[in-house]
Amino acid sequence: MTTVTFHMEGERISGFDARGHSGYAETGCDIVCAAVTSAVRLVDATINDVLGLAASVKVSEADADISFRLPGGLSAELEDCCQPLLTGLMVYFAQLHDEYPENIEVLEG
Repeated sequence: MTTVTFHMEGERISGFDARGHSGYAETGCDIVCAAVTSAVRLVDATINDVLGLAASVKVSEADADISFRLPGGLSAELEDCCQPLLTGLMVYFAQLHDEYPENIEVLEG
């Protein structure tokens, strides 16, 4: 199962960890893992490449672990850009959980 834990600071999402293979299908054919990876890559590209921020992203393919943290001290304007992206990611993963409850879970921590 893939477990996605969103790290909260009050109402602010400061980052997330996605851990483990979903187990939906074998590697290379797993649509749940592909959905998670694709969504994470979109948020990473938007925050780091489009907005030019230096969010920390660590990936361990061997362990199927992804860690993402926003940089500290963002301006209100940049927070207003990042928070809807991370909230949308959380909603998307919750919807995946509704479809594939045995393959992905979403937590707040």
